[in-house]
Amino acid sequence: MIRQFKILAAVCAVSLVTACGGGGDDHPPPPAGTLAAEATSRGFTSLVAAADKAGLVPALSASSSSLTVFAPTDAAFTALATTLGFPSASAMVTALDGPTLAKILQYHVLPTKKLAADLVAAGAKSTQPTLYTFEGIASTLALDTSAGVKITDEVLNQVAVQTADVAASNGVIQVIDKVLVPPGVLNLVQMAKLNPTFSVLVEAVGAANLATTLSGTGPFTVFAPTNDAFTAALGELGLTKAQLLASPGLAGILTYHVVAGNVREANVVALPKPASVPTVQGTAFTVGTNLAITDGRARIARLVATDVIASNGVIHVIDKVLLPAVAP
Repeated sequence: MIRQFKILAAVCAVSLVTACGGGGDDHPPPPAGTLAAEATSRGFTSLVAAADKAGLVPALSASSSSLTVFAPTDAAFTALATTLGFPSASAMVTALDGPTLAKILQYHVLPTKKLAADLVAAGAKSTQPTLYTFEGIASTLALDTSAGVKITDEVLNQVAVQTADVAASNGVIQVIDKVLVPPGVLNLVQMAKLNPTFSVLVEAVGAANLATTLSGTGPFTVFAPTNDAFTAALGELGLTKAQLLASPGLAGILTYHVVAGNVREANVVALPKPASVPTVQGTAFTVGTNLAITDGRARIARLVATDVIASNGVIHVIDKVLLPAVAP
């Protein structure tokens, strides 16, 4: 299919040059091709391969479409593949099934044509609905246009538009520098791996041999400390990161951050306060009326972000490492 697109693009280019009698500067540029043809001719190899496997090429080729495609570069696909443990972007596309790829790609498409000026006109902080439907509604992208166009995805990464307004006959391409991560597609461990803010947490989960469990069916709710939270905890405990990762009590500390079930922010808000929340570790922490969390040592952690939704649960981001009353 990709080869067919390339041949089609080449034939169209030759025909247009012939019809115009040459390629001098006094002639207008050839008209843009479809979104699929433009993506192919401009070298979005991984995107086109994924769209082909996902069965989305007809929609991107339809003359009746008028779409906006946030198109990740090949380098962006390679970065995603490497982080998730695939040897290459092509290996990742081969390994993922069509429906999964379709969900990821639909999260990159707006149902109407939006030039950069249209996105800016929506306000410095706005949301745009995508073609990806999750839990019965269209998933949205959070946009910040205060300096260029930046997008925040489900895993809380900010993605920048590198090249705006690449014309197509049936829409427009906005070139981006990362692959957008949608809700409900990747598991908890994969989601954490894709946000550098959780790099220490990911290391700790691996060291404690919890990655397989947290990648399983679940569901689980993870209260995820940031790297800054781990740095503060190491100072408080008088440990180096290496000592923490080698600690026999590490698994107990980490499972104190995990609650069985898919507990969203709305569920936490609905709890009578103060609420005692049992953890997988076996003891509980307390949630107050302001949603601050008090751990077993009377230390207080606050929510930084909530409802980062994975395929097997949900992540809530916190600013402090939780510690049970008794050291594991």
